[in-house]
Amino acid sequence: MTESAVARRHMIDCQLRPNEVNDERIIGAIEGVARELFVPKAKRAVAYVDEDLEIGEGRFLMEPMIFARLVTEAGISESDLVLDVGCATGYSSAVLAGLADAVVALEENDKLAAAAEKKLSEQDVMNVAVVKGKLRDGVAKQGPFDVIMIEGAVEEIPAGLVKQLKEGGRLVCVKLEDGVGRAHIVKMEGGVASGRNLFDANVPLLAGFEVDKGFVF
Repeated sequence: MTESAVARRHMIDCQLRPNEVNDERIIGAIEGVARELFVPKAKRAVAYVDEDLEIGEGRFLMEPMIFARLVTEAGISESDLVLDVGCATGYSSAVLAGLADAVVALEENDKLAAAAEKKLSEQDVMNVAVVKGKLRDGVAKQGPFDVIMIEGAVEEIPAGLVKQLKEGGRLVCVKLEDGVGRAHIVKMEGGVASGRNLFDANVPLLAGFEVDKGFVF
């Protein structure tokens, strides 16, 4: 095994499995993506540490354990269409692509969107479409979606994103309330969206998802 493959296996065995990530489909999807190739070269040696990893442009890769638990809670099936909000350099989308039928990777930063397209192509990830646009707006024209995942903490979940869920769809994210982060899931059932907290989770705030005076779900 290569050094990076050993580090990836160590991450799975020491960070994920002890924290309720035991679905073999998810483990396989994560093990199949070289996380170090989606971070700056200077950060590759620490690509598998158990903390959020800055990747430039004010963005980060979510801590592996929290990311994996959110993916677990999303319950992604092989037939699902997934919207990955804030895909950055494409790591999260590459993992999701191993679980879903197709992924729409939304990124509003031009440099990051270009990096995602390049890196996903280099890794032969063929079922991801990178779309440039405002993160909080989603991509309604390519929905509705079975799963929406937001790659960072939010103070509010825009109503427009929730409306892009299919019947039975799930939105997962980390929601900040009074400065405390908690993993959160919103489900669309009978045309009505309802949300609940899942577990404590602290990740950096994703710009554009601060509370305003409008609707907060």
